[in-house]
Amino acid sequence: MRLSMRRIVQLICCAIATMMAFHMGHHMWECQQILNENGGWFHGRRTHSVMKPEREEFVMFNSNHIEFRYSKNMPLIFIGGVPRSGTTLMRAMMDAHPDIRCGEETRIIPRVLAMRQVWSKSEREKMRLNEAGVTDQVLDSALQAFILEVIAKHGEPAKFLCNKDPFTLKSLIYLSRLFSKSKFILMIRDGRASVHSMITRKVTIAGFDLSSYRDCIIKWNRAIEIMYSQCIEVGPSRCLSVYYEQLVLHPKKTMEKIMTFLDIPWSDAVLHHEDLIGKAGGVSLSKCVCILFCLCSPFLRTLCGYAIHHVHDQYEKALSEW
Repeated sequence: MRLSMRRIVQLICCAIATMMAFHMGHHMWECQQILNENGGWFHGRRTHSVMKPEREEFVMFNSNHIEFRYSKNMPLIFIGGVPRSGTTLMRAMMDAHPDIRCGEETRIIPRVLAMRQVWSKSEREKMRLNEAGVTDQVLDSALQAFILEVIAKHGEPAKFLCNKDPFTLKSLIYLSRLFSKSKFILMIRDGRASVHSMITRKVTIAGFDLSSYRDCIIKWNRAIEIMYSQCIEVGPSRCLSVYYEQLVLHPKKTMEKIMTFLDIPWSDAVLHHEDLIGKAGGVSLSKCVCILFCLCSPFLRTLCGYAIHHVHDQYEKALSEW
């Protein structure tokens, strides 16, 4: 009698286990179907290792309720160069164009790019990031989305967006990979004039000793060498070198060349940016920027000449003492 009861209990337990296994298997199959239908997303969480962006673009509206769509494949414009080389003048002239919006310096983009370079150069740090699952692909995707959103949302929407952070072009090649349709404008000015402007205007630049002309000239040379070599590497279809002196002396000719390079229709407004400073839809300047915008004026030509000769004398003196 005991034996038969024992067998009955075993049979009941086996039946229950079989039913539970069947029920769990069926439930898992249903879950898998739901995951496949929702592209691998369940309750807001990714269930497998392949990551895809939730959205490829985002939409913005200007004050006139006109829709603008921005994505990583849009033709972004990056303006850069050593500070005091005409980058602000260039972006002000670009901002005057009705279809372009550059806006003020973000300051954050070149710093984030510099951090990315530090991580990539340190083998130890790179190994730790890879072990944590923070691969180059993850970092690039995150930076791509971050940079695009900062550029798009720190000013009014426009058909063409540009960014002016001077040292951003130190990462020109990397940016050209992140944004395949982007173009770059490298502003170049006589190093002696740039250094003179830095020192006389007391423009604080990380790594530049404003008490030494020689130090500033050396730092200027290193910075422009890095940016210029990358500009050459990406090629003339993606990067255009613009000389500040030519822009000042021949603004229309230079701007026509730039607009052709960018494949943007010409507008005479770029030659009258000073009339749009501080106006709605015009050129915005931060309170920290105090620059006299003038083109082809005898005053500016004389000033450029004075700067070059003054720094030349100071640099020769520094070399003799060295």
